[in-house]
Amino acid sequence: MEKADILVVDDDKDFRRLLESHLKRYGFTPHLADGGPAALEILGKSHVDLIISDRVMPGMDGTELLARVRSKYSHIPFIMLTAYEDLKNAVSSIKQGAYDYISKPCGKDELIAVINRALDYRRLSDGHKKLREHLGELYSFQNIVTKSPLMMAALKLAEKVAKSPGTVVVIHGESGTGKEVLARAIHYAGEKMGNRFVVVNCAAIPTALLESELFGYAKGAFTGAEKEREGKFGLAQGGTILLDEIGDMPAALQAKLLRVLQERVYEKLGSNESIMADCAVITATHRDLSRLVKEGLFREDLYYRINTFPISLPPLRQRKEDIPLLVEHFVGQFSRELGKQITGVSRKAMDMLLDYHWPGNVRELKNCLERAAIVTDCNLIRAAHLIIKAPETEVRANTIRITVDLDSPDTSLESIVGSVLQKTLDRCGNNKSRAAEILGIDRKMFYRRG
Repeated sequence: MEKADILVVDDDKDFRRLLESHLKRYGFTPHLADGGPAALEILGKSHVDLIISDRVMPGMDGTELLARVRSKYSHIPFIMLTAYEDLKNAVSSIKQGAYDYISKPCGKDELIAVINRALDYRRLSDGHKKLREHLGELYSFQNIVTKSPLMMAALKLAEKVAKSPGTVVVIHGESGTGKEVLARAIHYAGEKMGNRFVVVNCAAIPTALLESELFGYAKGAFTGAEKEREGKFGLAQGGTILLDEIGDMPAALQAKLLRVLQERVYEKLGSNESIMADCAVITATHRDLSRLVKEGLFREDLYYRINTFPISLPPLRQRKEDIPLLVEHFVGQFSRELGKQITGVSRKAMDMLLDYHWPGNVRELKNCLERAAIVTDCNLIRAAHLIIKAPETEVRANTIRITVDLDSPDTSLESIVGSVLQKTLDRCGNNKSRAAEILGIDRKMFYRRG
């Protein structure tokens, strides 16, 4: 049985002595107080793992003591002692923060059982707190490796919005740039960090299932719905939900999501009962949402609702000064995980890494180095261990094929030029400077065409 210091608060001296005897018999260390003020004095001087207090006492009663304990010693479980017929006030104590209540007079078996449950609860809460602190450190902004001005600007924006959990954030960036990593950093830097971080990939879930995945469903909502199921918004209550690849969300669901963001309520599939959506919402996409709006593929009102606080993550090819830092970080990580003494990469290998275009961004770099760390038998990763294309082959990667239907009434020089510009933009992740460089034109050409 766990050893613990237990504070007993009761104005009845005989009852205090009775509880003291029970607690000592089971290996606990009792501290006795005849009222609220004496209890607070003991709390200020001694270590206490659990409080057992009578509700009805002269002066400061148990309810007032509970409020004082919750404000300053919220980590200590509080068990309220109540008269047998005082069930209404016992339930009220639970709502105000008491762990449990015991009716007086109480049997010692019931008393010890409730104490052990409360101590188990505290141990689990302490473990959960330590886990939250560890995750907060693991996903902190300080652990995002960069010295790029573009990336630093994005991090500064993210740190500011982390203090405003009611603001909807949209993170733009190519696949592999770290959108989910940044979203987690925002979550763990904010007031929601003690609760869940839930990720939904809108592009990976079939359209027919996405609504029930987001909002859950009621029993009998459809064939096979034998019991009620919680959706991702329900799981994220009190925490944060990341709607990844929101640009791929079906049009039918966009209207329902807009209502959730505006009114903060939703209904499970097959139910008319409204549920409060009490969670921070972060969205992410690799697509150009403004262009999707023009093409009628994304609701304009939803676009403006989620575009309240946009953050853009640069592709790795625009932050090549970060490559040596990322290489050092990932090589160190894989060296520890594999139990190898890998000190770094050779100069030729680093030149290859710096020259490569990295269409898969940081994720591709990480995967490349993981494979190299596995196959190397020495303390360096060499060029031969890397599987990446030579830089000159990237010219071919930028080749664009366009089919022209000469019999179509819509075929014109204007439409062909427009196709070339748009396809080049798509290939470059909407990077107008890069697209203009490839085509050998002024980047203003893209703005003139809207």
